[in-house]
Amino acid sequence: MTLNIKDIQAPILAEMTAFEQKFRQSMKTNVMLLDQIMKYIIHRKGKQIRPMFVFLSAGLKGEINEATYRGAAMIELLHTATLVHDDVVDDSNYRRGFFSINALWKNKIAVLVGDYLLSRGMLLAVDNEDFLALKLISKAIREMSEGELLQIEKARRLDISEDIYFDVIRQKTASLIASCCSVGISSVTDEPEIVEKARLLGEKIGMAFQIKDDLFDYGDEEIGKPTGIDIKEKKMTLPLIYALNKTDSSTKRHIIKLIKNESEKPAKVAEVIDFVKKSGGIAYTTQVMHRYVEEANEILDTFPETSYRRSLRNLIQFTIERTK
Repeated sequence: MTLNIKDIQAPILAEMTAFEQKFRQSMKTNVMLLDQIMKYIIHRKGKQIRPMFVFLSAGLKGEINEATYRGAAMIELLHTATLVHDDVVDDSNYRRGFFSINALWKNKIAVLVGDYLLSRGMLLAVDNEDFLALKLISKAIREMSEGELLQIEKARRLDISEDIYFDVIRQKTASLIASCCSVGISSVTDEPEIVEKARLLGEKIGMAFQIKDDLFDYGDEEIGKPTGIDIKEKKMTLPLIYALNKTDSSTKRHIIKLIKNESEKPAKVAEVIDFVKKSGGIAYTTQVMHRYVEEANEILDTFPETSYRRSLRNLIQFTIERTK
């Protein structure tokens, strides 16, 4: 069965429609330039996966309410802020096929827009005394920053261990999805053990999500041609780390030298991709991804069987079956 977002959204379709309106309202401002940029950000939004995690997680334990909507809006505001800042840091001109904010309005405005979004998200929590949600999201933002800096620190050597890799992706990617699930469920219950269980559920999903992204670089029958973008950017991802750890020291030095010095040459990138595939890096990484999915589903199974739980299970599956 091919999963699609509309089917997964079925139990929360009304809530997602209402959320879109509420989120548009939360982005409005009297500053004309800022309002113009906010409209552009809303126009280029993606599949709204994060709000879906918030609403479905809330549905696991109670009735979706105004605090759930605020939690979803906070996540989107703060996450969008980090993306705007990331594009400045990476000097990136595109985001999801659209021009980035810094490409259209330059870095100074992009940084200020990111700051504005952060403040809107925090004020939304403070004004409504959603202090637990604010704590959970603020922790995620701290971890995302730490993860990014850890990756930069370790990337210079191009010789990181699996443990470091897992630390990086847990902080950079998994922490955000973990906050989606914990914020969602904290809007309907304040039981610490339930909130922590939801956070751990989101963390497992986030790990699988990022590992799937790593696999895109190497392509397969469904995805199509390998992209090699991570290799060109000298990013050490799990397929490559595994392959380097399984080879002899001479081959390892050769591959690292290619990545360091010749990663702009398509033929050399193809050589690295071929090396990773032949070394079993793809098979191993796929196995690790499925292990995280199994662990996430084991946690999910401890909640009562409902349409929310079924959709959340399908959303987990969607994150590893997606083709982009």
